[in-house]
Amino acid sequence: MVEHAEFGPFRFELTAGTLSRHGMPVRLQPQPARLLAILVSRAGEVVSRDELRQQIWPDGTYVDFERGLNFAVAHIRAVLGDSADAPRYIETVPKRGYRFIAPVRRPPNGHEAVTALPSEETSARPSESRIEPRISRTLVVSGTLAVLAVAAVVAMLWSRADARTVRVAVVPFDNETGQDAFDDVAVAIADQTVARLATPERLTRLSVIGNAAALRRPRAFRDIKDIGRQVAADYVVLAQMKVDKSRVRLIAHLIRASDEAHVWANVYDRDSFTLEVQSELAEAIAAAVDARLAAS
Repeated sequence: MVEHAEFGPFRFELTAGTLSRHGMPVRLQPQPARLLAILVSRAGEVVSRDELRQQIWPDGTYVDFERGLNFAVAHIRAVLGDSADAPRYIETVPKRGYRFIAPVRRPPNGHEAVTALPSEETSARPSESRIEPRISRTLVVSGTLAVLAVAAVVAMLWSRADARTVRVAVVPFDNETGQDAFDDVAVAIADQTVARLATPERLTRLSVIGNAAALRRPRAFRDIKDIGRQVAADYVVLAQMKVDKSRVRLIAHLIRASDEAHVWANVYDRDSFTLEVQSELAEAIAAAVDARLAAS
C-alpha cells in the first residue's frame, strides 16, 4: 500500500502527495506536496534550502527558486494552520533551511498493519454455508459504498459547475508606524499580495480587485460594506504596519464584505522588511486567504 504518515489531525500520503484532515481531503498543490513529503520523511532533521532546490527544482528548471520555495512553505503552513512565528509543524532554521517538528506517526515498515487469519481457518477448507453469507455481506457493503461514491462524485461535479469565483478586494495596506519610510513598504506588500492572489492557479477560484478608486480611501473614511458594493467584492483584504523599538509588525485581515465579519487574521513580526521579506509576507497572506476561502 501507499506509504503514509500521520501528524496532528492530518494524514499525508507521501507517494501520492495527498493530504486529509480528520478524513476529509485538503487541497495541496503539487510543489508544496513534494516539499511536505521531503520534510515529513525526514522529520526532526534540518533540510537545507539548497537540498530542497535540488530535489524539487533540479538543474535545468527555469524558476525563481527563492520565490517558489517561499510560496511552497507559505502554502503548506496555510493549509496546516501553521505559523512561522509560532510553528507547530514547520520550523524555519535561519540561514539553513526547514525542519518538520511535529510528532509523526507511521505504520510499521511503511505499510498498513494487516491482521492475519487464525492458522486453523487458513488450513481448513471452509464449508459452503460459511462462505456464502460472508460473500453476500461483502457484496452488499461494496455495492452500497459504490453507490455512495458515485453520488459524492456527482454532487462534487454539480457544485463545481454551479460555483463562481470568489471576488477579493485588496485595500492598500496602512502605515501606522509614524515613519514615512514605511509608506512605500506598506504599498509594496499590498501590491505583491494582489499579484500572488492573481497567480494562474488561484485565478481559477478567485477574482482579484486591487486598483479600484474605492479601495484608496483613507482608513478613517473606509467603509467595508460600501467597498463590497462598489467593486462587487465578497471579501476585503487589508493590513496595518506597526512598530516598537525593535521590530515591525504587520497585522493582516480578511473581512467578509456583507457583514464586516473577520474570517481570518494573522500577525507577522519581522526585524526588517527587505524585498525578500516583503515577497514572503505577500505569499503567506495570499496562501492563507486562498486556503481560508477554499475551506468556506
